[in-house]
Amino acid sequence: MTDAIEGARPLSVDASAGTDAADAAVPNEIIPAVIDDSPQPQVWANIGRPFATGLVLTIGGLVAIGIGVAFINLSTIVFYIIMALFFALALDPVVKRLERHGIARAWGIVIVYGIFGIILIAALWFLIPALFTQMQTVIKNLPQTITDAENSQFAKWMESTFGTQTGQILDQVEAFFSNPSNLAAIGGGIVKVGVGIGLAISGGLIILVLSLYFLGGLPAMKVAFAQLTPAHSRPTVTSLTNQITDSIGGYLTGMVILAFFNSVVGLILHLVLGLPFPFLMAVAAFLITLIPLIGSVCYLIFATVIALFTSPVDALIFGVVYLIYIQIEAYLLTPRVMNKTVSVPGALVVIGALVGGTLFGLLGALVAIPVTASILLIIKQIFIPRQDAKTRT
Repeated sequence: MTDAIEGARPLSVDASAGTDAADAAVPNEIIPAVIDDSPQPQVWANIGRPFATGLVLTIGGLVAIGIGVAFINLSTIVFYIIMALFFALALDPVVKRLERHGIARAWGIVIVYGIFGIILIAALWFLIPALFTQMQTVIKNLPQTITDAENSQFAKWMESTFGTQTGQILDQVEAFFSNPSNLAAIGGGIVKVGVGIGLAISGGLIILVLSLYFLGGLPAMKVAFAQLTPAHSRPTVTSLTNQITDSIGGYLTGMVILAFFNSVVGLILHLVLGLPFPFLMAVAAFLITLIPLIGSVCYLIFATVIALFTSPVDALIFGVVYLIYIQIEAYLLTPRVMNKTVSVPGALVVIGALVGGTLFGLLGALVAIPVTASILLIIKQIFIPRQDAKTRT
């Protein structure tokens, strides 16, 4: 009887029914309590096994740390793989164009790489000796070049405008490069640069070989990637993958073509105007103009400032002519070359270039824009339609 009373609860009574009804209901009406048998969340389910729990957590943390260390150690290889994939995507539009003319893909790849190899060998054969000669000339004649810069009209104008500090700065620069110990230090730095160039060449060969395999297996890679998705989503995934790869390939190819045009224009202007180091400045033009959106302007400022120390008139002519070329490139060449790429807002272009350049340097800035375009394409074709399909019920 005691157990039954302890497991019971009084029936609720309306207060408005009066005290008599309440007094009568309490002792006479007793009903069993409703026992809640639903499972309750066990937050500390494993508190009784602290050793096993701690061991599992420790092993998980060690595995995560090991994966992070392995990724850091393999970052160079990962970078080579990513660059090779983008290089293959850049050459894929050319191979597809050859396929449309009835050439098999294998032969198209052979033709593309053969032409690329011939161009590369010719560029190295004619360009590398000229570059080394001009770099030796720059180092050898650097004190005399600084002296000539001090006596130039531009330096005199700077000194008359901003005071004698300009001449003092040039004197300090000349004294620095006239010191043999400083020259020896610069020579050691040049050796390090040479080692870096050697490593870059070996990395470029690795990227070239990997890109050859990627380019040959690109169609199969697309099919395999689509097969990883559910069957009902494969047509959408296939279409989106083709659009992304075509956009990336068109963008990278277009950037290289535009950078080549910039280097040719810069080389011609330096040769015609008699400005120093034409081949060196042409290479600088190619590398700088690979930077999206602002590369041409950066090279315009850089080359014009360098030319000022030779001749202000020639620098003015160079700046005006190259500025005209930038307008031609923006309104005529770029729309034709970039007609198959996804348009990206200017703010995102700058942000992507800054992020990519900070992480991976010049190549990172070049690759960041097609990656940004791919993300925008995924948002436009997958995320936004799903959001539009959601209606309030």
